[in-house]
Amino acid sequence: MAAPVVVAGLSSVENMPETAAEPTESSAEAQRRPQFGTRFLTDPRQVFQHNAWDNVEWSTEQEEAAQKKVQENSQPLPAEKQEEFDNRANEYWNDFYTIHENRFFKDRHWLFTEFPELAPQQKPPLDAEENLLNGEDVPSTHTETEFPGATASYRILEVGCGVGNTVFPILKTNNDPGLFVYCCDFSSTAVDLVKSNPEYDPSRCHAFVHDMSDTSADYPIPHQSLDVIVLIFVLSALHPQKMQNTINRLARLLKPGGVLLLRDYGRYDMAQLRFKKGRCLSENFYVRGDGTRVYFFTQDELHDLFCNAGLEKVQNMVDRRLQVNRGKQLTMYRVWVQCKYRIKNIWAEP
Repeated sequence: MAAPVVVAGLSSVENMPETAAEPTESSAEAQRRPQFGTRFLTDPRQVFQHNAWDNVEWSTEQEEAAQKKVQENSQPLPAEKQEEFDNRANEYWNDFYTIHENRFFKDRHWLFTEFPELAPQQKPPLDAEENLLNGEDVPSTHTETEFPGATASYRILEVGCGVGNTVFPILKTNNDPGLFVYCCDFSSTAVDLVKSNPEYDPSRCHAFVHDMSDTSADYPIPHQSLDVIVLIFVLSALHPQKMQNTINRLARLLKPGGVLLLRDYGRYDMAQLRFKKGRCLSENFYVRGDGTRVYFFTQDELHDLFCNAGLEKVQNMVDRRLQVNRGKQLTMYRVWVQCKYRIKNIWAEP
């Protein structure tokens, strides 16, 4: 179908991390809604009947226009400016959370639709026998008192937790008594906000400050101890050269059969097309007006990152969504990539 015009009169998406830009819905709506890919726009005249349409096909002209737009604004900033943004990344994110606190965000109720691995009364992410060795539980190399959540039977880690918009829905929804949730963020301000939330329960959750790109910073969790790792609009904030080592280190934390869940920006998302000249750091990597950074992925790039870390594909798909502001009669094209990758082999300690 022909692409409706994307109007630039909305709040600036280029300056908005995805936590605020993603669509919101009630818990009841999330439970009713099937996984993305089921609401199709067959008649362009009906575009404003719903708030969003799934799997919107792009015309060749639209794809070429997006490529041209990105190319026009792809001149990278000087090396010294790029280094400044890299060195001050922690400062920029702390400033962001200091300004917005938790007023800027909405809980992600769609989580349990797209990622049932996070839901209550959950079976293991994959076949149970893949979590066993010779018919027995994977042996532990630690005692029960060595780390938070050591006695838990199902462990989830969210990296880049922000103010808890993934963590708190999990804790509210998943009543599994064996559940323990870990969450970390680069920003100490964000972690403080999580811990100050009245719903934060240290008996079920452990929040900590962590730079996932720092190879010298250990996670407070042993290798082969996690069932699920969640990365939602966070890997894109890293410098592309730091992504592979980051995924390698995370993969080592997964139990055999454990899964890594990701949702992040896709190539030619509206946010990428709205960046002006002077915002490009390197190919498909940009800096927002507030100093935070964002990368826009292809499926193949993410597949290579995960496979090189010893993970195998369960899901790797693009969500091309047409979001609609019916009141203002505006349309916005979003492109997100959603992935699930699992680990089968048992990691050897380095």
